[in-house]
Amino acid sequence: MLRTANLKSTQSSAALVADAEARFTQSHPESRKQFSAAASFMPGGNTRSVLYYDPFPVVMLRGQGCRLWDLDGREYVDFLGEFTAGIYGHSHPVIRQAITEAMANGLNLTAHNVLEATLARVLCERFPSIELVRFTNSGTEANLLALSAAKAFTRRAKVLAFKGAYHGSVLSFGKKGGELNVPHEFVIASYNDIEGARKAIRECAHHLAAVIVEPMLGAGGCIPGSPEFLRMLREVTEEVGALLICDEVMTSRLGRHGMQHELGIKADLTTLGKYIGGGSSIGAFGGRAAVMNLFDPRQPLALHHAGTFNNNVISMAAGAAGLTQIYTGAEADALNARGERLRQRLNEACARKGASLQFTGLGSLMNAHARSEPIVRPEEGDEREQTIKALLFFHLLERGFYIARRGFIALSLMIGEQEIDGLVDAVEEFLERYERLCCRSGLDA
Repeated sequence: MLRTANLKSTQSSAALVADAEARFTQSHPESRKQFSAAASFMPGGNTRSVLYYDPFPVVMLRGQGCRLWDLDGREYVDFLGEFTAGIYGHSHPVIRQAITEAMANGLNLTAHNVLEATLARVLCERFPSIELVRFTNSGTEANLLALSAAKAFTRRAKVLAFKGAYHGSVLSFGKKGGELNVPHEFVIASYNDIEGARKAIRECAHHLAAVIVEPMLGAGGCIPGSPEFLRMLREVTEEVGALLICDEVMTSRLGRHGMQHELGIKADLTTLGKYIGGGSSIGAFGGRAAVMNLFDPRQPLALHHAGTFNNNVISMAAGAAGLTQIYTGAEADALNARGERLRQRLNEACARKGASLQFTGLGSLMNAHARSEPIVRPEEGDEREQTIKALLFFHLLERGFYIARRGFIALSLMIGEQEIDGLVDAVEEFLERYERLCCRSGLDA
């Protein structure tokens, strides 16, 4: 069991975080040096905002299987999995072979290639809501194109989205990021609010092109949409003639055929990304043929969809290999079952300790919340919650487990029972180490 001066400490929450950051700084001198050098050429030494945290981010050097090594030689079990894109772990031999073989025939072919049709067929066969599909370079692009298609198809202008949702770097509806959003005419409703969302849809029915929704909020804290809420969206969008867009960039991995199939609904358009490219850059949008045929270049008034790397051979080859040879239906079931067991064990540990801490999510995706009440929609955490998440993050780093700073966890196929046991033990140590903060109303700032 952990023995430190901080155990059941009477320190203030600010002092506890300061101590954790000081230990992190002392044990990561090379990451600090690299970050300082990068700041000379990138704003804040950063080109991907989610990866930054105070006092500076750890810099990884390499990965293998489910493990990472940083510049200071410290080893971690990777429980973040590239924010769900790294479902195959690091350097999976099947993915590596597929990429190597594809590159042997030319990296940029400046033409149609065989691989794009192969991956398209795999996606259409795997996800029942997708009759036709097109590729992009990211989930952000996929959602942008899906919204544009919906507006063109319906000849309407408004889009309904939900508070706390994240559909890409320019389609963000949390507290941060909205200032960069594309200027669609957005109507904003509350997630899991059945009557409120129904009313909002009907009030703008004649102007509403689409409702875009994540079956489970990802960046918003792994908050599942209730089946009743999601089915209502399907029913009411059909009623008013708007399209339902399911953003399954993250959630498509949570079932053999995506979350829609698990819930018994079928969206007009579905967006994918993250893991479907085998860990390389990719996005995809697809759905009803009547909508997707707007992009058929054989038609005189077809919508123009450009993108130099839409059909790049690396993503096409890696994606097809991953979905057909590795992440089969049986493997999807097994991975998500492991995730369910992990989340249950974590929540049981918190309950035994009487901690105001819980892990929400579905299957292989979950997020920590320093609250006791049921969580059905995203809320800004108070200072105590932010303190607990910071301390959990730094504690797990010290113990050799890598998660997101916001408490997000994504299992890869390489994570086994030994790694899961280790994470549970580390969280139990955390609950003991910071018992006073986790199990009472908090500390004086």
